Amino acid sequence: MRVLIAACFLLVLVSSVDAYDPLDPNGNITIKWDVMSWTPDGYVAVVTMNNFQMYRHIMSPGWTVGWTWAKKEVIWSMVGAQTTEQGDCSKFKGNIPHCCKKTPTVVDLLPGVPYNQQFSNCCKGGVLAAWGQDPQASVSAFQVSVGQAGTSNKTVKLPKNFTLLGPGPGYTCGPAKIVPPTNFLTPDRRRKTQALMTWNVTCTYSQFLARKHPSCCVSFSSFYNETITSCPSCACGCENKNKCVKSDSKLLSVVGVNTPRKDNTPLLQCTHHMCPVRVHWHVKVNYKDYWRVKIAITNFNYRMNYTQWTLVVQHPNLNNVTQVFSFDYKPLVPYASINDTGMFYGMKFYNDLLMEAGPFGNVQSEVLLQKDQNTFSLKQGWAFPRKVYFNGEECMLPPPDAYPFLPNSAHLSRAFISVSMFSTVVLSLIMMW
Repeated sequence: MRVLIAACFLLVLVSSVDAYDPLDPNGNITIKWDVMSWTPDGYVAVVTMNNFQMYRHIMSPGWTVGWTWAKKEVIWSMVGAQTTEQGDCSKFKGNIPHCCKKTPTVVDLLPGVPYNQQFSNCCKGGVLAAWGQDPQASVSAFQVSVGQAGTSNKTVKLPKNFTLLGPGPGYTCGPAKIVPPTNFLTPDRRRKTQALMTWNVTCTYSQFLARKHPSCCVSFSSFYNETITSCPSCACGCENKNKCVKSDSKLLSVVGVNTPRKDNTPLLQCTHHMCPVRVHWHVKVNYKDYWRVKIAITNFNYRMNYTQWTLVVQHPNLNNVTQVFSFDYKPLVPYASINDTGMFYGMKFYNDLLMEAGPFGNVQSEVLLQKDQNTFSLKQGWAFPRKVYFNGEECMLPPPDAYPFLPNSAHLSRAFISVSMFSTVVLSLIMMW
């Protein structure tokens, strides 16, 4: 019995730790139900999904939400979304419900649906932007009319066992909790109304639950060492090693090779790391008061492009970013006293789309950082990031002993050495003259 209790406690502890992101401690997706009106046999509710995660968004094919009804509820109609199955509605005559399943599964509608099927913040194919990247696009909503349910605050039974796919596994949802009713302002903003009843469901993400291997890796290089520290071998698992495609394969010329599969099975380029995405960090130049880094992101998946991608980096010198040249940048300060984390993302209509593997499957930028003379160093790998996330997934870093090491004479930058040599030559010529 003691062993069983200890095992249960350990399971709960591990689950809670895995769903906690130290770089985004308050990140979650909140599903809010606002009962707007009562009907003869139920209610009409507006369901709103808010992605409060700073850098983790939901890509195509989008979110999928499910739950279990507490009683024998049915869905009479929906606006802005639909269930994937109708279920057995054979006992109904006349009006047939939209869904009769005990466990409905709901998906967003695609863009371009008829106007009478649309609802505010709907119809984006389930795509949700990250809160830190585009707050206005991080909301999705739909309206549902529920029947055979309670018709008052006291008789309504909250749905249970909520699930969220975004678009794959990884999210765990807590129980629905009644909260104070939501307030709404009229269009002229002179009158305030409120929902008849409101409950929230909070869902958090765990990379451990989503996949057993990382989905990206990091490589390093520097101006002071010719060695390139590549991604670790099989960094993302080598299960697809026998199904990968070489970069010069004739298969890549076949029509439809880049078409995504329904199950999102990747078609990876053959590499030693077998990762869909690689992030490269190159320490480019060391000036007197500044230093420059080049960041390159490469896609090795021939069946996937990344819209609204995000890159999160943790490094102590990100507290003093002078300029980012080809990416947008936003500091992330989850803890008020520590400013060592930042989010890079593509400029809209310029490089916010990372294309599939191939000649155009990469984006890159340079970052200029101002030195803090008390902390800056090129020794012991200080110039390389502590953590790297791509699209909210933590990437595998090389082992510390493989980082480009600093030669004895490399405490001076190349630019400084070149200037010094030039000055010496000029001075010699002047003396000879």
